[in-house]
Amino acid sequence: MEIVEYLTADGESPFANWFDVLDPVAAAKVTTGMMRLAAGNTSNIKGVGGGVLEHRIDFGPGYRIYFARDGETIVVLLAGGTKRRQQTDIERALLRWQDYKSRNRRM
Repeated sequence: MEIVEYLTADGESPFANWFDVLDPVAAAKVTTGMMRLAAGNTSNIKGVGGGVLEHRIDFGPGYRIYFARDGETIVVLLAGGTKRRQQTDIERALLRWQDYKSRNRRM
């Protein structure tokens, strides 16, 4: 699967902003999670509503990657976070997914 990052209307990537401050070990675990998504591995994935999915990474504080599918092959990275901020991260991911869909009419 192709993985792309959600960009705000200003061209900013909230996922990259989150990822860039992770420590090296956590960043490696998250990168492995993204590689699994790209390979089509759907273990540790659950829906959180509104078309947004959560990929759980069993490491440290319980890292999460929030994404949605645009068509058959594209995964849009919406947010990243931890178990502690899970509800807030889900709410942000849902808002970003709605924004993405409104700006990309190919849905």
